[in-house]
Amino acid sequence: MAHAGDQKQILTIGHSPDPDDAFMWWPLGDVETGMAPAVDIAPFQFRAVPEDIEKLNTRAVETGDLDITAISIHTYPHVKDRYALTSCGASMGDGYGPKLVVPEDSAIISLDDLRDADAVIAIPGLRTSAYLALRLVLEADPAVRAIPFDRIIDAVVQHEVAAGVVIHEGQLTYADAGLRLIADLGEAWGKKTGLPLPLGGNAVRRDIESRFGAGSLQRLAAILSASLEHALDQREQGLDYALGFARGLPQATADQFIAMYVNDLTRDAGPRGARAINEFLSRGAAAGLCPDPGEVDLVTP
Repeated sequence: MAHAGDQKQILTIGHSPDPDDAFMWWPLGDVETGMAPAVDIAPFQFRAVPEDIEKLNTRAVETGDLDITAISIHTYPHVKDRYALTSCGASMGDGYGPKLVVPEDSAIISLDDLRDADAVIAIPGLRTSAYLALRLVLEADPAVRAIPFDRIIDAVVQHEVAAGVVIHEGQLTYADAGLRLIADLGEAWGKKTGLPLPLGGNAVRRDIESRFGAGSLQRLAAILSASLEHALDQREQGLDYALGFARGLPQATADQFIAMYVNDLTRDAGPRGARAINEFLSRGAAAGLCPDPGEVDLVTP
């Protein structure tokens, strides 16, 4: 563990291996690869840890070893004593979100068909916000199978499952694979609540303040905010870097995906974003799907 007097205060930052997260945090640099920071990060240095979001969720719950980590908002109630969410870095779909899809030849036409049928739905993890959104929108307890997010489209195409909830770039590419939309979970959530759907959050360990001195959390929040702003100001450079995490997406599609999930609410969740998080988790707790975290506090610069 580093201390306030250490010259090198290296913080680990876990993020999903996707274009939007890579786009936001490349300006922080990476001591692992030797990439220099593009913004003032003093007194910290950063080591990036790209990992599947459900693995990051599990890691946050079970070990909490990462100093900063992306987590699903659904996971936050389980780690709130260890981690706080920052006001920047959230992934929120404002009128859009994960897609519930079926094969083109499926007899399933609507959400009602899924409520009534004994159908297995593929999800990207039980701790993901996509799963919580599915449950809240469907208002039922469907049979689900948790599989890696990048296997869901294939699983639906091959009829291993009746339907699937696709996240990340799959939200833009599912039709190319011959799948049909049943519901956009972000759109359905918005119609229910008038709020954006909070999917991912950027969590920081609460003990950073005691480890590195008073004001360290606010300084870290300011650094993260500066990274995001620099990435947006240098969009072309950020997009070039993010393409390395785009799994073969065309540049235009990757850019579209980044625009969806690096938006004004990512820059600062603000009161509306905080309301969305609180409403999402309050409804989840009322349905018995997660603990009640109480009022969610956001770390600001």
